[in-house]
Order: sequence, then structure tokens, then C-alpha cells
Amino acid sequence: MKIEIIGLSKVYPGGKRALSDINLTIGNGMFGLLGPNGAGKSSLIRILVTLLTPSEGKVKVNGFDLMSDRGEIRKMLGYLPQDFRFFSKLKTWEFLDYAASLSGLTNSTIRSKKVDEWLEKVGLFEARDRQANKLSGGMKRRLGIAQALIGEPKIIIVDEPTTGLDPEERIRFRNILSELSQKDVIILLSTHIVGDISSVCHELALLDNGLLEFNGSPEALIEKANGHVWQVQTSGVEYDLLKNKYAVTSTIPTSEGWEIQLVGDNLDMPNAIEIQPNLEHAYVYFMEALSQKS
Repeated sequence: MKIEIIGLSKVYPGGKRALSDINLTIGNGMFGLLGPNGAGKSSLIRILVTLLTPSEGKVKVNGFDLMSDRGEIRKMLGYLPQDFRFFSKLKTWEFLDYAASLSGLTNSTIRSKKVDEWLEKVGLFEARDRQANKLSGGMKRRLGIAQALIGEPKIIIVDEPTTGLDPEERIRFRNILSELSQKDVIILLSTHIVGDISSVCHELALLDNGLLEFNGSPEALIEKANGHVWQVQTSGVEYDLLKNKYAVTSTIPTSEGWEIQLVGDNLDMPNAIEIQPNLEHAYVYFMEALSQKS
């Protein structure tokens, strides 16, 4: 499976440019689409799932053209939007059964078995007879995940996948996707939460203001932050000065003040300890560097 994005741009009525000349290839496995709110992630995703027409450029999905072969592409897709809605009068199992039928599961016996299987996987089997629109926010998100995956799609696209999920639910979701990623599928995770992709994606792209600013492995992005991440023990007054000058990524109160982690260049403090960056540090450092250029 392969998605090829070639010279893709999107300009909305009124002149707002959401995407500018995006060139990107996405292959099998889990791929992270990272960037702040308003970066263009949702616009790109809506184009990929055929809900939005690009202003310029092409998209090919396993050889099929996005504009001329929409029906074929939609057969491959499982999609969880950021704002996921339900039919108000359907029970949880009824909604998932309806989603399964839309995905091509026409045999009612097989479909019923699949519905129960996915309700179990996402921890909703005990709530199968509750009305879907009366589930809690996290439970609705889990049902949304199930409807995106029940048809065993070849391309799975999720926008802000862990919104409303507690830590245990986020782990469950990541484990499900990790299992699926071993098959011949593409899983695209779009998020502004670095933790959602740090442990599961082998490749990522970073969007900012509609531009593709980085495409590569998490390790390659982390490498850019080497020598720029520090841990400092500081007092309250000094902390206020530091947070106004550097990007602070972690703050832990101590008996002597604060233990903080920050990213930045030219940190000249005798008690500053250089530490190894993680993906969150690297993301913050990269975005700070971009903001200084603009």
C-alpha cells in the first residue's frame, strides 16, 4: 500500500491557504502527522478521505487517482474524524452494525460476530444496549475507533485519535493499532499530541502553517535537538526569567524551588545539565526554531 501526495495545495474561499505544495509518500505501517492546531492537518486528511477537493496537485492511493477513482479509494478507507457524530436513536451495537454494513459486511451472521468482537476490543461490550449518543465522551471515542476499523480497511486515518480518552484507553488504542500495523495496511495518525505517536510511528511528517517542514523518522527529528535540552534546578524568581526566555517542557516542584526541563540555544548556567532529548523535546525545539525564522 502506498499514498503519493504530489504538489498538493488547498486554498479556501476568501483566500485562506491551508496547504502549500505538499509532497509526501506514505507507506505501510503507522505514520504520524504532527503539528499545532491550524497547521493544515485536518485539511490534508479531509482531502485524503475524499471529503475535500484540493486546489492544486494530485493524490494517488495504491495507483488510484483521488479525483477520478474516489469510489475505489473509499472502499479501502477507515476514517475517524476529530468531530465524530452518531445517529441519535441507535443503540451502541446497532450503530456499529450499521457501520459494518456500510463497510461491505453484508452477511448478517458474520457481521453480528464482528460487532461483538469489536465491542469487546474497545471495552464497550457491557454497554452494547445503551444508546450511542448517551455514552460518555471517552466511550463515544472508542465506538468511533471501532467503526473505523470493523471493515478491516487497508488505509486507516484517524484525526486527533485520543481526544477524550483516559491513559488506560489510550494504551488500549495504541495496542490495537500496533497489531494492525503488522499487516499490509497504512495507518495515518494526525495529532498535536506528541505522545500519541512517539512510541508507535516509524515515520512522521510535521506541518506548520500549511507547509511540510519535516518528513523523516522520529529519531531524525530527535537528533536535531541534541545539545539543546537542559535540566535546571532553580528558584521561583529565576524560573520566571527562564520561562520568558526559553521553552519549558517540564516543571516539577521541589523543596528548593523547581526542577525544570527546557529547550533552547546558548544556555549559560552553571547548574544546567544537558539531557538526552525525547520526541516532545525535539518537537518543541523544532517549532521554536521555525517561529524564530518567521
